[in-house]
Amino acid sequence: MRALEHYVQQRNEIRAMFKSRPLTLLDAKDRQTLADDISSALSPENLTCDGELPRSVIQKKWQMLTRVRQQLQSLDPAVAFYE
Repeated sequence: MRALEHYVQQRNEIRAMFKSRPLTLLDAKDRQTLADDISSALSPENLTCDGELPRSVIQKKWQMLTRVRQQLQSLDPAVAFYE
């Protein structure tokens, strides 16, 4: 669960800049929000930064996001990811 916890921490740091409420893994709505964020981050445009990132960076980013997605799914099988 370390990758998931790290991802939530990163998302909360960004949310704090915009004075948004922090996300928690204890709340079902927050878990779905995280699932939506992960799905968005895995879209080809976002994953590759519109083709600007080198392949090695894209691969690392994809591996991290898929690991986070798997950990979130194991924590809450009810979360829905879109493709």
